Amino acid sequence: MNKLTINAIALAVTLAFSAGAMAESMSKADYKVAKHKISVEYKSAKSACGSLSGNAKDICVAEAKGKEAISKADLRASYQPTAKTHYEARVARAESGYSVAKERCDDKAGTAKDVCVKEANAAETTAKADAKAQMKITEAQDIANVKSADAQNDATRKSVDARLDASAEKRDAEYAVAKEKCDTYAGSAKDSCVSQAKARFGKS
Repeated sequence: MNKLTINAIALAVTLAFSAGAMAESMSKADYKVAKHKISVEYKSAKSACGSLSGNAKDICVAEAKGKEAISKADLRASYQPTAKTHYEARVARAESGYSVAKERCDDKAGTAKDVCVKEANAAETTAKADAKAQMKITEAQDIANVKSADAQNDATRKSVDARLDASAEKRDAEYAVAKEKCDTYAGSAKDSCVSQAKARFGKS
């Protein structure tokens, strides 16, 4: 999983959020029916994992749990559409994706496994950072829409700060991946790799 893949995952989560944000709110009765359906589907999916073994089974269970968590979070966002519930839906996607990716890393060994885990973590961090930034931006804009010009200026500042914070978190995660990859080298080659990673991501 490279930087392009990490960014692609983040974009996918962003698009998923956008789709969820457009969903109309539902009645309490519809909410209960949908919630029950999610539970039934999860039990069925988990049961199907019983025919597998080893890491394939672990991956299957992680996927089933992830789908349930995402579906529940999306349902809450549809039932009570707020910046927070949409944020939670995006976080559910990030955490579920990480859980599945981490299980898949168990098929690897040594440095390859360590890099795999770091990349999975970076993808999760990227998605969560974007989710947090979007929530802060949305909240700031909501406040600005009903207040003065000063409030609007403050909302703009908060939006910029949110994007900067997200960029910093993503940069740290990408640096961790780059540094982990240096473990495939030894001696001066490894030192050079680490130095290049530090220079690239502005680390001392």
